[in-house]
Amino acid sequence: MNKTLLSSFAACAAAVAMFFAPVPGSGQAPPAKGGAPKAKGGAYGPDGPYYQAPETKGGPPKRGKDGKPDMNGFWTPRLNQSIFNVQGKQGAIVDPADGMLPYTPAAAAKAKDNKANHMFDETEAHCFQSGVPHTAYQQFGYQILHTPGYVAFMPEYAHSYRVIPTDNRKHVPGDIKLFMGDGVGHWEGDTFVVETTNQNGVVWLDMEGNFTTPNIKVVEKFTMKDLNQIDYEATITDPTIYTQPWTIRGNLGRHDDPNYELMEFACHEGNIDLEHYTEAEGGKAKANPNAAPAAAPGAGAAKGKGKGKQ
Repeated sequence: MNKTLLSSFAACAAAVAMFFAPVPGSGQAPPAKGGAPKAKGGAYGPDGPYYQAPETKGGPPKRGKDGKPDMNGFWTPRLNQSIFNVQGKQGAIVDPADGMLPYTPAAAAKAKDNKANHMFDETEAHCFQSGVPHTAYQQFGYQILHTPGYVAFMPEYAHSYRVIPTDNRKHVPGDIKLFMGDGVGHWEGDTFVVETTNQNGVVWLDMEGNFTTPNIKVVEKFTMKDLNQIDYEATITDPTIYTQPWTIRGNLGRHDDPNYELMEFACHEGNIDLEHYTEAEGGKAKANPNAAPAAAPGAGAAKGKGKGKQ
């Protein structure tokens, strides 16, 4: 790796760390009274159950030093209930038109088996990173740090981040596999296009057993509709498990509160609450001689991980 690349990455990494720092006196809105957020309307919006930026129409986007729409800010996704199930009525698939994943028969059988027998293997229950495109519809939202040479996406969940170069460079060698993959970006007019390869194939797309492989390729498009909204689209290709590419579509809403902050996401890698994944809940619990007695249904943090932010 040459010195210029190292210095650029170091500078961007420092910026990422700086923007993760806590901000005193946050004006971040609390959850709705009574615990569970509303399914429709209110601060949580129809794409809840997690808190979202209010839908506020904005004027024309500002432009950065590179002349491109300035995406700097804090954003939350609106892609229906994709975090639970990326397909069907809950999901955000617009192609195929039926909203379903175009699995091969063997892949469909594997996804069905995952849900029936392997929910213990759901990767976010282990506090692993979400991968792409899952991170785009992750709970709690993320910050975008936009510079002329890089665009950094910094989700609140699991302290993960993506630092995307904007020069359309070559991907890293194919034998390098990463949870978040290798993202390379370029601009097509006012649309930021990111191609992500080199994922490790470990992560799932949702909580329903819809899985990925190391052959997945994702092309995302970020287009600022106005100052407070980014239209989002991602097309996913993997001929080893899909019969055709498939596409999800939604948008990101800006938090305009000047005191908004990303919170620390306290997540235990190898989550010890996984003993509550019982056969009745879709999987066989891992043997744990020190496990406490099983909790009442719905009590496990692994089942409702969006509720467990500390």
